[in-house]
Amino acid sequence: MRIEQMYTGCLAQGAYYIESNGEVAIIDPLREIKPYIEKSQEDNAEIKYIFETHFHADFVSGHITLSKESNAPIVYGPQAHTSFDAIIAEDGQEFKIGDVTIVALHTPGHTLESTTYLLKDPQGKDHAIFSGDTLFLGDVGRPDLAQKAANMTQEQLAEMLYDSLRTKIMPLADDVIVYPAHGAGSACGKNMSKETVGTLGAQKETNYALRSDMTKEEFVKEVTDGLLPPPSYFPLNVKMNKEGYDDIQEVLNRGTQELDPDTFEQIANDTGAVILDVRHQNDYVKGHIPRSIFIGLDGGFAPWVGALIGDVKQSILLVTPEGREEETVTRLSRVGFDHTLGCLKGGFDTWKQAGKEIDQLESISAETFKNRLTENTAVYDVRKESEFSSGHIEGAHNTPLSMINNHLSEFSKEDTTFFVHCAGGYRSVIAASILKSRGIHNLVDIAGGFKSIQEVDIKTTK
Repeated sequence: MRIEQMYTGCLAQGAYYIESNGEVAIIDPLREIKPYIEKSQEDNAEIKYIFETHFHADFVSGHITLSKESNAPIVYGPQAHTSFDAIIAEDGQEFKIGDVTIVALHTPGHTLESTTYLLKDPQGKDHAIFSGDTLFLGDVGRPDLAQKAANMTQEQLAEMLYDSLRTKIMPLADDVIVYPAHGAGSACGKNMSKETVGTLGAQKETNYALRSDMTKEEFVKEVTDGLLPPPSYFPLNVKMNKEGYDDIQEVLNRGTQELDPDTFEQIANDTGAVILDVRHQNDYVKGHIPRSIFIGLDGGFAPWVGALIGDVKQSILLVTPEGREEETVTRLSRVGFDHTLGCLKGGFDTWKQAGKEIDQLESISAETFKNRLTENTAVYDVRKESEFSSGHIEGAHNTPLSMINNHLSEFSKEDTTFFVHCAGGYRSVIAASILKSRGIHNLVDIAGGFKSIQEVDIKTTK
């Protein structure tokens, strides 16, 4: 028996490859299926089942394509309804993978079909659970993502989650290994650990939601407290996971086609496509296509695209670092953005060489900002509320990047230069690019963000 966690940091998502005696189970696969196919071929093993813990909202799973390529059936838990052929498992149903057994434990609460898969070793001993979004390390799944489809309140789903945890998961032995679907950074929970593998015993001791003396009322209150609105692309990803999507190779072929500057510009004008610049923020600051949006590949790329562009049907044109075109289209497809129309051939340098119009973003060091800071200086901090509350420049406004569109009127009222910063310099350039695309240009980015601000002894709250 071999278990391999295939973790994707950008999505804070864990897919799983389980092999036993020439047979393989895949749990919660990503959109690009090549790694699973290649791994099974290396092992000279057959993919026997593709298990889904629930209908994912934060990414598009690779279950449909992988099933076509491997002929392995897709397995969902009770109450799942799909537009494609799938095994809808009964609670407690067993599946043999070589010498091991996987048991479907229906654990509704995060969603109605949420299912935890219990792996029993060749001797029949409980070895591990693949808990999906039911149980994370340090947290449990948020119960507000399925309420429209389920026609239930988040409080009712939280009550179901309480029962699922206490009747299906907590009775298991402390040495059972927990393999969750997500870790810190995912929007599917609020208090997840940076660790991606743990034991159930450790969770019983440290996870607030598994306290033995916790009442259902206390659980509901704590689990639903402080939930931020889910990103707008979540229900669109659920729909794709339920109903199907284009083959990943078709998406890659379309999205990676190279476009010369004239063609690129013409398509942008004709289609209203978003021009998405995914280079490093330092490169974007020095020069970019006017009204293009910056979301760099080397940050929380896919989730920010989902949160800020929102509509997965939005047409997109790409400005990428050379050699990273396929990576960009792949990572967009993971969150359902399949309508990439092509990439600027040769990248931004080609645009400049063609004599096309360019724009720049003024970005200054924290030291320079300190010299320009006065009592009346307008400063906008685009970090999360929790980051802001733990320390910020005195008098700064908190306008979290995830809700930047709700604050546009505040920025547009500024008739003098204002300053924007985040924690380290990535999010503030995203925010600045969005503001500039809306015609707001009287802004200056503070390079290095709050970290650099603290280093030059600008007065901040504690």
